[in-house]
Amino acid sequence: MTIEFVVLLLALGAIVGVFAGLLGIGGGLQVVPVLVFILPMTGIDPALVMHFALATSLSTIILTSGSSALNHIKLGNVDLFIAKWLIPGVIIGGFLGSTIADWIPSQYLTKVFATIVLLLALQMFFSVMRRSIRTMPNQYFTAASGVIIGSIASLAGIGGGALTVPFLNRHGIEMRKAIGTSSVCGSIIAISGMLGFIWHGTHVENLPAYSIGYVYLPALFCISITSVFTTKYGARLASSLPTPILKRIFAVFLMCVSITMYLH
Repeated sequence: MTIEFVVLLLALGAIVGVFAGLLGIGGGLQVVPVLVFILPMTGIDPALVMHFALATSLSTIILTSGSSALNHIKLGNVDLFIAKWLIPGVIIGGFLGSTIADWIPSQYLTKVFATIVLLLALQMFFSVMRRSIRTMPNQYFTAASGVIIGSIASLAGIGGGALTVPFLNRHGIEMRKAIGTSSVCGSIIAISGMLGFIWHGTHVENLPAYSIGYVYLPALFCISITSVFTTKYGARLASSLPTPILKRIFAVFLMCVSITMYLH
């Protein structure tokens, strides 16, 4: 744990917080790629780096999305009625995704992450052009959608905002409500996924010091310190920026992350 390592993680946390409030994402799309590059500096086995990156990312999302959700609730940007339909599904999906990730070797898991992010970027680009709006499905279909969202999100170490936001927006929930509701669901996904990674990680030998399962505590602590304080700035931006701009920011960012991980 060098000073440079700590400063980098603190800066990452500050950026993560802004994006969490702005786009309803828990920060995994920034945290995972950065951790993949810097965790080898700590001596973590390269075969386990991606698993640690995903698990630690999810653990940071608990506080980041929770803080973002509180800010959006204060701003009236959360549809709690729809959130309660999604939550049972995302709990199941979060644990399921961590189980699937535990089965996949690290070198392939990196490509799985990049592929998921690329598909998310493409669907967001297309959603900007889409004009048709569907009605919100019944609670059973919504819960089933939550399982899919939670599984993919946990597998990618993200809070699911990249999936939840367009899902809700396409079904008639305006962008700010979709972002706020996504923050609530993201914290639930993160808890479920993190517990899954901790459980699976306890069965692995030679884990590094200061880790619980696949969660690396120093990175969790440093990222969380700053992220919880910067979500409010992102939430304020989300309440003032036009919806098309938010979508384009989201899509361009996802595309850059995907390309970076493919080249890694």
